[in-house]
Amino acid sequence: MRKFLLLCLFVLTLGFALFNFKGLANQGEYQSIVLDFREDIPASQITEEVNAIAQKYGVTPRLNSEFSAADNVYILEGDKQLLTNLKKSQLSKETEFIEPNYIYNAFFLPNDPEYSQQWNLRSINVESAWDETRGNGVTVAVIDTGISRVPDLQDTQFVEGYDFVNDKVDASDDNGHGTHVAGTVAQSTNNGYGVAGVAYEAKLMPLKVLSAGGGGTISDIAESIKFAADNGADVINMSLGGGGESKLMSEAIDYAFNKGVVIIAAAGNANQNSASYPARYPNVIGVSALDSAGVKAPYSNFGAGVDISAPGGSEAGKILQETINPQTGTSTFAGYQGTSMASPHVAGVAALVKASGISDPDEVFSVLQQSSRRIEDDPLNHFGAGQLDASAAVKLATKGSITFRDFFRWLRENGYLNLKFWFDGGAVALLPKVLMVLGSYLLAWFLRNYLPFGWSLTSGLVAGSSGLFFLRGLYVFDLPQWPFRVMGSSIPELGTAIQSSTLLNPIFASVLIPFILVLLFLGHRQWKWVAIGSALGVASCLAISAVMSPSLLWLGSGIVARLFLGVNAILCFGLAYLASKGEGKFA
Repeated sequence: MRKFLLLCLFVLTLGFALFNFKGLANQGEYQSIVLDFREDIPASQITEEVNAIAQKYGVTPRLNSEFSAADNVYILEGDKQLLTNLKKSQLSKETEFIEPNYIYNAFFLPNDPEYSQQWNLRSINVESAWDETRGNGVTVAVIDTGISRVPDLQDTQFVEGYDFVNDKVDASDDNGHGTHVAGTVAQSTNNGYGVAGVAYEAKLMPLKVLSAGGGGTISDIAESIKFAADNGADVINMSLGGGGESKLMSEAIDYAFNKGVVIIAAAGNANQNSASYPARYPNVIGVSALDSAGVKAPYSNFGAGVDISAPGGSEAGKILQETINPQTGTSTFAGYQGTSMASPHVAGVAALVKASGISDPDEVFSVLQQSSRRIEDDPLNHFGAGQLDASAAVKLATKGSITFRDFFRWLRENGYLNLKFWFDGGAVALLPKVLMVLGSYLLAWFLRNYLPFGWSLTSGLVAGSSGLFFLRGLYVFDLPQWPFRVMGSSIPELGTAIQSSTLLNPIFASVLIPFILVLLFLGHRQWKWVAIGSALGVASCLAISAVMSPSLLWLGSGIVARLFLGVNAILCFGLAYLASKGEGKFA
């Protein structure tokens, strides 16, 4: 016990120290210092202090503007050393504060006339990311239908690619899909024309593996992956996919990954509970699609294999880039939608992260995950680690930008300081579940102070209080998700387990199910204790839910829901008491 208390004290002390550590993120640029004299200081005394500063340090304090006299705000040229000296002087007692006069700059806004229509780029906070990097020095391979150099790609740098469909060096596009995808990655930006791209100073490597009809073979795709890895690609984007696992492609992906390439792929557009290949391979970042409202696009795959989400568009708002008209071959600005459009957003941000100094693919993936905007309630893994955030990713990747305070704030804002378990993007609240289990055992102890508890009672307690809750967020590729949700649900949660709703169904979240079980098994020696245990477990579950999350279908989450859950918790306990009355030890 003593060691445990010492460990807790150490963790709390360390956390406090780290949280209050002032790191590099708090150090901006400044060339002058702000003095805010207290309002109760007479003007004559302020004048004396200003003259004394001028004489002692050889600087000339001045009012910031004609409006500053009322607030007694003075500015003087100075550096960190002067700031330190002033803070240590008597002057600190006569001022409200002495602080750097930091220099702020306007965030970069491109002059592309159609940029205002690109809601997708603003939704990932790309503008503030551009203040740090625009992807210079990074090469992104676009494995797709090829890339045509439309006018809004004229300022974008290209490296030599290959057409694996027709076996030639020229990898021009004859479909439009690949050029559109490439535009999201690196459309020429701030050129007074068209639209913008995420990492517009990155280089593009066109690799054509899909024909004009949009189809391509695994052998061509696998070969293009190795080509990209062998020819200097830092990031690979594959806005393509299908069913069927391939060892050839898996080997190619591992080959590129081991050479330091970040590989990103679209999750697929079938609205299925698993990503398609190649997004599902372990070393590939699978991307689901968001619509303009920030929710899962109706077509997007989800569940197993989804690692992160990004804008993919919908009928309410598509992704605008310049591409080609496949019928005429001429350039055109077109709005597309799909996980194919979501994936290059992640590829572009991965390029920005690599340009910020992170090279290892695992580290890039970690940065993308940790910086994403996590969605609190995501039981079906629509969003993976969260929604893509370019600004946060670049800040996290830039050396010295994230302080311990930033890190703890990120933990707090994303809920990681709460006791929760995460499984493949699905969150399971650990603390309430543990309380429900412990509460059910506590109720059993109060009911009958006999030990040990047998398997019959224990199984009933677990089934009634929490179920095998760690299974609720488990995703195993093509296996249906609903059996895991059912096994991971307590009896009160079974009413909404299939839909994976957080609301409780009053029919299940009541004394009704335990009452039926007691009626059925009261005359059976072993199963009777399962029924009694379930009643106690449900009592615990309902009691904890009444306090922490009283959300019921039809009854809402207010006082009525709390009363319903509380009353039924008492009834369940009473039912268990009556059913066990006159018995000896629990079985």
